[in-house]
Amino acid sequence: MEGVMMRNGDKYAVAVRKPNKEIAVVQDEYKGVAPKAVYKIPFVRGVFSFVDSLVLGMKTLNISTEYYMEDEQGKKEEKSAGDSIMTGVIMVISMAMAIGLFTVLPYFASQIFNKIITNQHLLALVEGLIRMLVFVLYILAISQMQDIKRVFMYHGAEHKCINCLESGMPLTVENVRKASREHRRCGTSFLLYVMVISVLFFAMISSPNPVMKVVMRLVLVPVIAGVSFEFIRLAGKSNNALIRAFSIPGLLMQKLTTSEPDDEMIEIGIASVEAIFDWKKYLEENF
Repeated sequence: MEGVMMRNGDKYAVAVRKPNKEIAVVQDEYKGVAPKAVYKIPFVRGVFSFVDSLVLGMKTLNISTEYYMEDEQGKKEEKSAGDSIMTGVIMVISMAMAIGLFTVLPYFASQIFNKIITNQHLLALVEGLIRMLVFVLYILAISQMQDIKRVFMYHGAEHKCINCLESGMPLTVENVRKASREHRRCGTSFLLYVMVISVLFFAMISSPNPVMKVVMRLVLVPVIAGVSFEFIRLAGKSNNALIRAFSIPGLLMQKLTTSEPDDEMIEIGIASVEAIFDWKKYLEENF
C-alpha cells in the first residue's frame, strides 16, 4: 500500500509515501526460513524462496500499512498482540483460498468433461487451461479495485527502476519513466510458470479416488514451485532465444499486473533501491 519493497541479498527496504507526502524508508535484514546452504540446492531452494516471499511480503505489507495509516502529525496507531494474531490468521485464510481457487476448483471443474474426454492427459490439459482462465479472470477482477490499481502502479515503478539500472542508465525519474515495466524475474511470470508446469505434473497422477487426486495435487505444489523457480531464475539470466521465447507469456501477463506509475511513485521506487543498493558503483563496474 503506497510503497515499494526492494531486496538485495539479506537486506531489504520498504519506501512508503506517508499521508503528509514525506517518504519514509525502513531498512532491515531477512535471512530466510532455512540455512544458507539450502538455498544452493537446485529445486529445493525454490520451495523455501517461495515461503520467504510470502513471509517477507507480509512483513513489508505491515510496515507500509503502519505508515499509510499515520495521521497528518505522524502518529501511528498502536498495534496489539491481537493485531499480529489477526495478521497470521488472514495469511492462513488467504493461502487456503488461493489453494482452493487455483488448485481444487480447476480440478473439479475439469471433471465436468470426464465423460467426453477419457484420456487423462488431455483432461489434465483442460484442467490447466481452466486454472489459467481462473487466474486471468481473478487478476482482471481485482484490477478494477481502486487500491489494487495503485498497487499495480507501484509494481510498475519497481520493475521500471530495475530495468533502468540493468540497461545502464542512471536512476533518475526521467530515465525510470522511459524504462519498460515488464521484467523476466517477476513473480507474475513465476505464477504463470507454476500453472503451466503443473499440467505436466498433474497429468502423471493416476488414481480412481477423486480425494486422493486432490491430495496429490496439494502435495505436488512445493515440487512445482521448485521447478518453476529454476526456470524463472534461468530466464532472468539467459539471453538464449528459446528461453526468451518461453518468457513472453509471463511478460504479457505482467501487462495486467503492472501499470504506468506517476512520478511520485517512481520517487518511492528510487528511494527503496538507494536504501539497499549502491547503483552508482554498479553502473561504474558494469557499463
